This record gives sequence, C-alpha cells and structure tokens, in this order.
Amino acid sequence: MDTNKKNRELISAFSDGEIPDIDQELALAALDTPDGQQAWALFHQIGDVLRAAPAPDLSPGFAECLAARLEDEPLPGKRAAVATDAASQATVAADHT
Repeated sequence: MDTNKKNRELISAFSDGEIPDIDQELALAALDTPDGQQAWALFHQIGDVLRAAPAPDLSPGFAECLAARLEDEPLPGKRAAVATDAASQATVAADHT
C-alpha cells in the first residue's frame, strides 16, 4: 500500500469534512508530518481556486465545453483498462491483416 497516497486521501477527506470518525486520528497524525502539511496547504489552495470566480477572459461556453469533455473521459481507475482494451483490439486487428 502507498502510505503517502493513503495519507493524502485521509487529509483530503478531513479537509472536506467527510472523514469517518474512525479515521480522524490517522488524518491528524498524517497532518503532523511535512508531507501532510504540504498536502493540507495544496488542497486548500486547490479549493480556493475552484471557489474563485471564473476568469473574465474565458470564452462564452468554456465551462460547458470543458464539462462535456470531462464527461467523456474515463474514470481514473478505468484508464488502464481502456488502454489495455485498445491495445488488445489493435493486436487483433494487426493479426487479421
């Protein structure tokens, strides 16, 4: 298990107020490390940017276009499966030529 990844997940859930009571002590311990403090600052910076008003120079419909493109993206856990399926299909197609 990737401890740093797990700690970042705990810190993220803690900063969002969505951490189960059983994991709060682990999150606080993770925050007591330099990496944890860096993750805390980064998550809050990301949150500040996401809550900020959109930049005035974005073209009309930009947010809707971006949302539509993101909707078409595979979920992070499924990207490897999609890539593997595409590679398998390419191999089958090459075998039949």
